[in-house]
Amino acid sequence: MIMQAGFEIKRAFLMHERRIPEWLRHAPAPSVRGFAVLAGIEAIARGILISVFPLLIYNALQDAVVVSEVYFVIGLISLFVGLLVPYFIRLIPRRWIYAIGTLMFSTGALLATLETPNTVIAGLALTAVATVTTFVCFNAYVLDYVSKVDLGQLETSRLFYSALGWTIGPALGVYLYSWWAFAPFGIAAVAAIAMLLTFLAMRLGNGKLIAKSRQGPTNPFAFFHRFFAQPRLIAGWLFAVIRSCGWWVYVVYFPIFAVQNGLSEQLGGIALSISNGALFLTPMMLRFMQRKSVRTAVRTGFLMSGLLFLLAGLLYQVPLAAVFCLMMGSFFLILLDVSGGLPFLLAVKPSERTEMSAIYASFRDVSGIVTPGAAWLVLLVAPISGVFIAGGAGLFCAWGLASKLHPRLGQSKISIEGAKELHFESERLDAHNPVSAAK
Repeated sequence: MIMQAGFEIKRAFLMHERRIPEWLRHAPAPSVRGFAVLAGIEAIARGILISVFPLLIYNALQDAVVVSEVYFVIGLISLFVGLLVPYFIRLIPRRWIYAIGTLMFSTGALLATLETPNTVIAGLALTAVATVTTFVCFNAYVLDYVSKVDLGQLETSRLFYSALGWTIGPALGVYLYSWWAFAPFGIAAVAAIAMLLTFLAMRLGNGKLIAKSRQGPTNPFAFFHRFFAQPRLIAGWLFAVIRSCGWWVYVVYFPIFAVQNGLSEQLGGIALSISNGALFLTPMMLRFMQRKSVRTAVRTGFLMSGLLFLLAGLLYQVPLAAVFCLMMGSFFLILLDVSGGLPFLLAVKPSERTEMSAIYASFRDVSGIVTPGAAWLVLLVAPISGVFIAGGAGLFCAWGLASKLHPRLGQSKISIEGAKELHFESERLDAHNPVSAAK
């Protein structure tokens, strides 16, 4: 009797289990498309505010010098918090850190709508910290679930799905702000909540656990020595920083140049939207990178953007020609958005994913500190066109450094001898150091 009752219970359980949908019983493996959709929603949240926050904070403070100081301090805070994220993840599950980041972004956007100096600064700080927090977690999840061979496809898909937000967002944000100041911030807050819901639907959890030792370092900055001991990571991080500095020059100093030369005040926002329209061409850029190599794509991006930025600085007496050169240079910055992050991501070891994701995410804050500081020094002795020349020189330096990348970086390692030789070849190439430590 007891055995029969047990059999009936087991059969009932199995029948009930069959009624549960497969996607609820077993979480589907995160896909490239899923990560791209998540990045696309983030682009809506950030893109619609990128051209609005400078106007809002200037209207609240009424002093360009104070505005620069606020951005500088917030950049330092964001950098510090981004480096502490791996330490927080040791105390709080990664999924909760990501969720907190999205809620911080939504709160910051709504707080800024109060339009008082304190609330505007607090809103800007919250959105900046939220951005770096979610970015660190996003990269850690990518390194957990996306193979190295597919990273190029992911970067292209991420930019392609983000194209709409970054193309329409800047111009739409300014228009909505002039119509109803709350509108762009409300849209950004809703998009941040959509990020959270999408993240929960992907069921990423806390990522894959790869334990290198029983106890991790208690010092949140203890992983810096591992970063500085790997020249490939240093070079990949420098590529990201210099690329981001190029965007800073384009987004911040291009509009100032336009106003100083009697062009429209709206030209900067319109040009940014037009330039971001090239994100729809990222599939073509991916094919170029696959047909050539990551090394060729990175070097081409730095060479052409550097050349066009230098040319814009030299042609400052012909404003429209300088504007054209800057816009063409931004096209090659987008090529770097596709390929420039791969040298770092491909060099990260599985046991250091979270820590090195925090290091990589710092490129935004470092460039946000370095670019205004360098521009301030240049403007002491030269007109604003000198900033374009300095930016071009930095891009040229990155082009020279990229010559040390391995020619086969990012390509599939195929051997006709079989799986065993494939394994040995993979280990050999991963062990190979493509960037000289002396550089």
